[in-house]
Amino acid sequence: MSKLPVIKGRELVKFLESIGFKVIRTKGSHVRLRSEDGRVTTVPVHGNKDIPKGLLRKIIREDLEMTLEKFSELYSRFKGK
Repeated sequence: MSKLPVIKGRELVKFLESIGFKVIRTKGSHVRLRSEDGRVTTVPVHGNKDIPKGLLRKIIREDLEMTLEKFSELYSRFKGK
């Protein structure tokens, strides 16, 4: 099993935009994103804090409908830019 990266909220939003999600709403410190195929997620952007591991795992598995390995692969490519 691959190890999850430590990600800040803003960085996750930028990554999700790079894989086809678009920001549809911002309310307070939460950013709502939607993909073309209808997947929706909400990302907390609380200053410069990291996203908790459990929440990141939930976003990846349930909202993005992606395996942790696939996410890690796409994210490492994104960070390599």
